[in-house]
Amino acid sequence: MKNYALIVDDVDFNRDMLSMMLEDDFSILEAEDGEQAMSIMLERMDDISVLLLDLVMPKLSGMDVLHLMKEKNLLDRFPVLIITGESSAEIEEQCLEAGSSDFVKKPFNPAVVRQRVKNAVALYTYRFHLEEKVAEQTAQLLQQAEALKEKNLQLEQMNESTIELLSDVVEMRNMESGTHVRRVKGFSRILASDIMENYPEYGLDEHLVDTISMASSMHDIGKIMISDSVLLKPGKLTPDEFGIIKTHTLRGCDVLQRSKHMWEDDYYTLCWQICRHHHEKWDGRGYPDALSGDDIPIAAQIVSIADCFDALTTERVYKKAFTPDEAYNMIMNNECGVFNPKLKESFTRCKEQFAALAQELRAVCN
Repeated sequence: MKNYALIVDDVDFNRDMLSMMLEDDFSILEAEDGEQAMSIMLERMDDISVLLLDLVMPKLSGMDVLHLMKEKNLLDRFPVLIITGESSAEIEEQCLEAGSSDFVKKPFNPAVVRQRVKNAVALYTYRFHLEEKVAEQTAQLLQQAEALKEKNLQLEQMNESTIELLSDVVEMRNMESGTHVRRVKGFSRILASDIMENYPEYGLDEHLVDTISMASSMHDIGKIMISDSVLLKPGKLTPDEFGIIKTHTLRGCDVLQRSKHMWEDDYYTLCWQICRHHHEKWDGRGYPDALSGDDIPIAAQIVSIADCFDALTTERVYKKAFTPDEAYNMIMNNECGVFNPKLKESFTRCKEQFAALAQELRAVCN
């Protein structure tokens, strides 16, 4: 069973201090340089739960160790926390790109060190369980796919199962609360139904409302291709990191394209539109294509408001949840970007339904 913390630092005092901070939760392994650290990792890789790694060391620097770990596929075995007194954003960015999970800053704060280490280990443990679950579900899905090709009804069932599975993967990787996809699906259905009734020019019918609701689950599928160091970063993102996050719209379309043969045409088209364009804005200031007005597909416009409302009313590691009234006012006042005036009118009519559904699903989750 993994229960060892490997502390790598050429300064005896630093190793002693970190050992005392972590010895209640882990057995301790120590290395005084990068070469010794690599030797211990290769010998004890199945025992190690976390690596605390100094950057400036003789023989092999901390960055050298990270590169060697990547070559030997060790970065997926346990999290790496960099020991550093360097506060440079450039150094931190280089470490994150190289595969580190977090930082332990000098001088050491015992409570902060212990919590950062526990958080890093918990995230990795969660990810390993997730990968096992995804592997099992994916195997089942692939087995079902062969049988579902013969009948249209079975194909539709496969579409829905695939959407639910992949959206679950995104939620678990993104550390969502577990009902984010259900809420966005519900909000999208409410809004799409109102648009069907009040704005016939958009050509929605009951089948399209159902399909938009289901396809909304795929809006963040591209996040499965964003690295953990960026997607699960506990602090504020740098501009470059936010740029990486924004690529989830395009990467999601790549995922859909590779599995296009598995989808019915209407499912694929709506999933693709939602995935690529749910961050576009009415005034052309969104991404990735800076579309404006009704050049933005109506399905993506609907999911954009649904996703925005849920993000505002849900607590995240970087913010508290806004009340439904606060979220409504922020959307109507264009504080989250500019939305279609017709959809804002529809959102006003649906305001109470949104709030009721949010309360209902959070009650179920709790």
